[in-house]
Amino acid sequence: MGASEFDPVHAGHIRLIRAAAAHGDVIVIANSDNWLFEKKGFVFMDFKARAEILNAIKGVILVDSVEDSDGTVCEAIQRHKPDFFANGGDRGRSNTPEQDVCEQLGVELLWGVGGDKKLASSSDLVKNVRQFNETPPLRHKTKVSEK
Repeated sequence: MGASEFDPVHAGHIRLIRAAAAHGDVIVIANSDNWLFEKKGFVFMDFKARAEILNAIKGVILVDSVEDSDGTVCEAIQRHKPDFFANGGDRGRSNTPEQDVCEQLGVELLWGVGGDKKLASSSDLVKNVRQFNETPPLRHKTKVSEK
């Protein structure tokens, strides 16, 4: 099992899921639209759109939602009882609140899945789009050959 907001889905998410698939079939848990709105103030891609993309990734057997009003995906871990819980490069023992429920259920915690460093950030991608809308990029004219 792997979980994230996946809003929007990016290459780091793909790497996480593909690397998790080396440990077995992957259940993907995508945070709810309500959770996204509470965290970011908007939803870039709704759950249905994110689930469609995530379902197309090799190794994924199920994309599911979660009751995440507590800020965690513990409810989904308790419901599915996966063999493993894959965490990307930005997660560790200090910022993974699902550790206790995983340990209680005997779910193996995997760290640095898909790489030890965070490849991309959904929030940064959205921020870049917003900045682009506010300040258009500079366009440089290329020199024309005099030949």
